Amino acid sequence: MQTNWYRRNGEVITLTLHVQPGAKHSEIVGMHGEALKIKLAAPPIEGRANEALLKFIAELFAVPLRKVELKQGGQSRHKVVAVIGSKVEPESLLAER
Repeated sequence: MQTNWYRRNGEVITLTLHVQPGAKHSEIVGMHGEALKIKLAAPPIEGRANEALLKFIAELFAVPLRKVELKQGGQSRHKVVAVIGSKVEPESLLAER
Protein backbone atom coordinates (compact mmCIF):
# COMPACT_ATOMS: atom_id res chain seq x y z
CA MET A 1 0.00 0.00 0.00
CA GLN A 2 1.39 3.40 -0.95
CA THR A 3 1.76 5.74 1.98
CA ASN A 4 3.66 8.64 0.43
CA TRP A 5 0.46 10.69 -0.06
CA TYR A 6 0.25 11.58 3.63
CA ARG A 7 2.51 12.31 6.58
CA ARG A 8 1.71 12.17 10.28
CA ASN A 9 3.50 14.50 12.68
CA GLY A 10 2.06 14.22 16.17
CA GLU A 11 -1.65 14.95 15.87
CA VAL A 12 -1.31 16.59 12.43
CA ILE A 13 -1.92 14.56 9.27
CA THR A 14 -0.72 16.28 6.09
CA LEU A 15 -2.39 15.03 2.90
CA THR A 16 -1.19 15.41 -0.68
CA LEU A 17 -4.26 15.53 -2.92
CA HIS A 18 -5.15 15.75 -6.59
CA VAL A 19 -8.61 17.32 -6.80
CA GLN A 20 -10.99 17.19 -9.75
CA PRO A 21 -13.83 19.71 -9.28
CA GLY A 22 -17.15 19.64 -11.12
CA ALA A 23 -17.91 15.92 -10.64
CA LYS A 24 -21.40 14.49 -10.17
CA HIS A 25 -20.66 13.70 -6.52
CA SER A 26 -17.74 13.94 -4.09
CA GLU A 27 -15.71 10.76 -3.68
CA ILE A 28 -12.23 9.32 -3.26
CA VAL A 29 -11.15 7.83 -6.58
CA GLY A 30 -7.81 6.28 -5.63
CA MET A 31 -4.20 7.19 -6.29
CA HIS A 32 -2.99 9.74 -8.85
CA GLY A 33 0.80 9.47 -8.90
CA GLU A 34 1.87 10.25 -5.33
CA ALA A 35 -1.39 11.98 -4.41
CA LEU A 36 -4.82 10.80 -3.32
CA LYS A 37 -7.32 11.68 -6.06
CA ILE A 38 -10.64 13.17 -4.98
CA LYS A 39 -13.56 14.11 -7.23
CA LEU A 40 -15.60 17.03 -5.90
CA ALA A 41 -19.20 17.94 -6.61
CA ALA A 42 -18.41 21.65 -6.59
CA PRO A 43 -17.35 24.01 -9.39
CA PRO A 44 -13.88 25.61 -9.32
CA ILE A 45 -15.46 29.06 -9.02
CA GLU A 46 -14.78 31.66 -6.29
CA GLY A 47 -13.22 29.13 -3.92
CA ARG A 48 -16.28 26.87 -3.82
CA ALA A 49 -14.28 23.74 -4.65
CA ASN A 50 -11.76 24.50 -1.88
CA GLU A 51 -14.61 25.02 0.59
CA ALA A 52 -16.25 21.75 -0.47
CA LEU A 53 -12.90 19.94 -0.25
CA LEU A 54 -12.28 21.07 3.33
CA LYS A 55 -15.82 20.02 4.36
CA PHE A 56 -15.38 16.63 2.62
CA ILE A 57 -12.01 16.03 4.35
CA ALA A 58 -13.47 17.07 7.73
CA GLU A 59 -16.25 14.49 7.29
CA LEU A 60 -13.85 11.74 6.18
CA PHE A 61 -11.56 12.34 9.15
CA ALA A 62 -14.41 12.95 11.63
CA VAL A 63 -13.13 16.34 12.80
CA PRO A 64 -14.74 19.80 12.93
CA LEU A 65 -14.16 21.98 9.87
CA ARG A 66 -11.92 24.32 11.89
CA LYS A 67 -9.43 21.41 12.28
CA VAL A 68 -8.86 21.19 8.49
CA GLU A 69 -6.63 23.71 6.72
CA LEU A 70 -5.61 24.20 3.09
CA LYS A 71 -1.81 24.61 3.22
CA GLN A 72 -0.97 24.78 -0.51
CA GLY A 73 -2.73 24.79 -3.86
CA GLY A 74 -5.54 27.31 -3.52
CA GLN A 75 -5.61 27.82 -7.30
CA SER A 76 -4.36 24.36 -8.31
CA ARG A 77 -5.66 20.81 -8.60
CA HIS A 78 -2.62 19.70 -6.57
CA LYS A 79 -3.31 20.56 -2.93
CA VAL A 80 -1.79 20.01 0.48
CA VAL A 81 -4.26 19.83 3.37
CA ALA A 82 -3.56 19.51 7.11
CA VAL A 83 -5.96 17.66 9.43
CA ILE A 84 -5.53 18.14 13.19
CA GLY A 85 -6.58 15.67 15.87
CA SER A 86 -8.20 12.92 13.79
CA LYS A 87 -8.29 9.32 15.02
CA VAL A 88 -9.01 8.08 11.46
CA GLU A 89 -6.07 6.37 9.77
CA PRO A 90 -5.52 7.69 6.22
CA GLU A 91 -4.99 4.14 4.86
CA SER A 92 -8.56 3.28 5.84
CA LEU A 93 -9.83 5.76 3.23
CA LEU A 94 -8.22 3.71 0.46
CA ALA A 95 -9.18 0.38 2.01
CA GLU A 96 -12.86 1.25 1.50
CA ARG A 97 -12.36 1.62 -2.28
